[in-house]
Amino acid sequence: MGEIGIDRFNSATEEEIKSARVADSYFHRTMEVLKARGLEDTPVCMEVSYKSSNEDEWFVVAGLDEVAYLLEEVEVDARAVPEGTICRPHEPVLALSGPYGAFAEHETAILGFLCQASGVATAAAKCRLAAGDRPVISFGARRMHPSVAPVIERSAYLGGCDMVAVDLATRRLGIPATGTLPHALVLILGSTAEAAKAFDEVMGPEVPRTILIDTFDDETVGALEAARAIPDSITAVRLDTPGNRRGDFRDLMREVRWELDRNGFSHVKLFASGGIDVEYILHLNPVCDAYGVGGTIASAPMIDYSMDIVEVAGEDRHKRGKRGGRKRLLELRDGSHLVIPEGADAPEGARDLLRPLSELYASPPDLSALRERVLRQLETGNFPLY
Repeated sequence: MGEIGIDRFNSATEEEIKSARVADSYFHRTMEVLKARGLEDTPVCMEVSYKSSNEDEWFVVAGLDEVAYLLEEVEVDARAVPEGTICRPHEPVLALSGPYGAFAEHETAILGFLCQASGVATAAAKCRLAAGDRPVISFGARRMHPSVAPVIERSAYLGGCDMVAVDLATRRLGIPATGTLPHALVLILGSTAEAAKAFDEVMGPEVPRTILIDTFDDETVGALEAARAIPDSITAVRLDTPGNRRGDFRDLMREVRWELDRNGFSHVKLFASGGIDVEYILHLNPVCDAYGVGGTIASAPMIDYSMDIVEVAGEDRHKRGKRGGRKRLLELRDGSHLVIPEGADAPEGARDLLRPLSELYASPPDLSALRERVLRQLETGNFPLY
């Protein structure tokens, strides 16, 4: 960060990240020590993986696009799994080889890119699994610092969300964005019906008419008010009922469904938002048609990768508790993964998953294709929710 009063937002600039000014101080001090000993260019191999005693855990790898940009002018051989690959603990997702000083001070940023993006993508994938074929929309950008909104939205979409909420994601990344309407519009216009009519009059026909119904009214009353206000164009009603008023949210939604159906609005879908997580999705699936998921995705627990030296100057060298030596990550014919030492023979038909990072990002990958990769893996049934 620059001098006080110059940089007013508490976020690092691109130049500060590229120049390693965001690094933990002990990396800077380590380089001072190594330079004093003439060892700053010691060749090393480092691997990024997630360590856990639960071998059945799984996660979606995301954030490699920013790692590729960070390292594009760095003297390092970087190999990675394709972004959107679903991996398990102890599988190397990124391997870096070269003079340690070339990339040592980038460890903080590399882990930051990967840990948060992978956490968001994994949470989105789990919501996607829970929802089945029901749409899931990321409402999470407002739950995190605005400077990382594109990171949140990209990772959520890659992980399986159908759409996101922030228009910047559409302009910058081509991700489909959507939105219903906020309580603010209903409060300012004075009623659910007036808000529905105004929204319908102003928005283009491509925008779904999903109307928020619980600002002033009981949900059943609000649903009918919205449907009667714009009967020919309404798409769905959104229930964002506060937790202290929900009771059994599924039963409440069944009441809304009943009233809509018996009044001739069986075509109107039910959309749930507000505190939605995997358990809530599974609970609501029998009656709910779509979900807006915020904090569960945006503030998802990070994937706690570590970046560890496994070889120094050609010698196998690693810390206790880590699996040493250079490794190959293989995909077997049945789609499962196998980690083997670099010099070991691979099973017939296996293919290496670690590929040159520069090759993977020689041109920006199609984000929709990355998302489809995640969905195909989820469809195998090899990655259960629990």
